[in-house]
Amino acid sequence: MNDIVLVFARAPRLGTVKRRLGAEIGQRAALRFYRHTLFRLLHRLARDRRFRTVLAITPDRARVGQRVRVAAVPQGSGDLGQRMSRAFWRYTTGRVVLLGSDIPDAGPADVRAAFRALGSADAAFGPAADGGYWLIAMGPRRPARPFADVRWSTQHALSDTVANFPGRRIAFLQVLQDVDRAEDLPTPSQNRLNLVVSSRSSDQ
Repeated sequence: MNDIVLVFARAPRLGTVKRRLGAEIGQRAALRFYRHTLFRLLHRLARDRRFRTVLAITPDRARVGQRVRVAAVPQGSGDLGQRMSRAFWRYTTGRVVLLGSDIPDAGPADVRAAFRALGSADAAFGPAADGGYWLIAMGPRRPARPFADVRWSTQHALSDTVANFPGRRIAFLQVLQDVDRAEDLPTPSQNRLNLVVSSRSSDQ
């Protein structure tokens, strides 16, 4: 099976996940939210046999419990971009989807949409409402440094990453809300977009 789904996650430990959310609702409540969202996503993805689900975890030797029946790989050291790049380059011959672990509305249908997009695009992004992105998918034709000079945790994260894909066709999936603050916790299914493939091809 060449199609890989990497769930990028931090080990669910008190005080180390969703700290901005925890400052508003309490660290234990934030941990419960994170654990529920992560395990629900992993279980849903693992049931889909059209791709292989792998948990990319930090810290590297962390254990998330027997509830998770997926393979796990370490993220390694470095900033977010370096760790994401390392995760992608573990799998050089097939298509890879990487998605975050704190998007309650994300699921197998979004992963399948990303793989479909790679049928006519070199990369696909799931934009987040705050200017970042909750998913990135790439086929074998990848830039050497897809995450170079990205201003993480800002409204520029998506645009900075897309700028690293000159001459590639880019697909955009639906916009979803990641949960950083208490006001983000209600996740109404709105602002969802149909798949749109841009015309950023090298022959233009």
